[in-house]
Amino acid sequence: MNATSAVATLPERPQPLIDTRIRFWRLAKRSPQTVLGSILVLVFVFVGTFAPLLAPYYYDDQNLGNQLQPPVWAGGTPRHLLGTDEFGRDTLSRLIYGARISLLVGLVSVVLAGALGVTIGVMGGYLGGSIDAFFMRIADVQYSFPYILLAIVITAFWGPGLTNVIVALGLAGWMTFARAARGSTLSVKERDYIMAARALGAGHARIMLCHVLPNIMAPLLVFATYQVPSRILAEATLSFVGLGIQPPMPSWGSMLASNRGYLVTYPWLVVLPGLALSIVALGVNQLGDGLRDLLDPRLRGRT
Repeated sequence: MNATSAVATLPERPQPLIDTRIRFWRLAKRSPQTVLGSILVLVFVFVGTFAPLLAPYYYDDQNLGNQLQPPVWAGGTPRHLLGTDEFGRDTLSRLIYGARISLLVGLVSVVLAGALGVTIGVMGGYLGGSIDAFFMRIADVQYSFPYILLAIVITAFWGPGLTNVIVALGLAGWMTFARAARGSTLSVKERDYIMAARALGAGHARIMLCHVLPNIMAPLLVFATYQVPSRILAEATLSFVGLGIQPPMPSWGSMLASNRGYLVTYPWLVVLPGLALSIVALGVNQLGDGLRDLLDPRLRGRT
């Protein structure tokens, strides 16, 4: 074998990472909110995941001798950077553990609502007929009630608690995913590749799973990111009225509810969990904007 043939048979070298880095920095330059949202979300996910390692105290450690201490910038001690509540519990630790609860509720309830709603929406949009009419009439009836009212009714019937809150928020919000999935399915069901798959003998289930669903996932993924903040805020609302996460387990909503009486005298007890809610909602919304830029083919070509 000569040198020329040996060189010709060498395996292709992998593409360098420089192209990926260039695309990332182009995206960051064009859409800085993408980077901001990603950083905020990753920080909160990291904090919630490693809460036992990051929190200086356990969320239910009480010390009545240290109750209602101010944050360190308002004259408090470095032992409690963000002060303490009326039971002497460390506010920073409760905020850290609360991040785990709030993100868990937001993400899992969206996954539950998305799985149920997308399944119904794709089936109704593709099959049409009485199946589509039946599910859409149920969605219309459920749409006539405020979303948070439905969640309150469900949690009042089943009782408060983490699992019940997640299920209630998922069942109360499946209609939005069903509507979005149905509309996207109607726009792709008559495309050439769907008709070709049908002509080759593919069944309805295979077409929906292998051809329809992959081609509508991009807008649904962006839509799901915008739903996460509303679920987190809904959990805060349920906890605020006593139907959400129950003490002593912390969530940002339950912290707002239990400390609302101290708004004038000890405002940090209300401001800090409210600020955490606002920041995580901002981060997820910015991440949703970035995903839209990445997944929209009209915008992707500019990166």
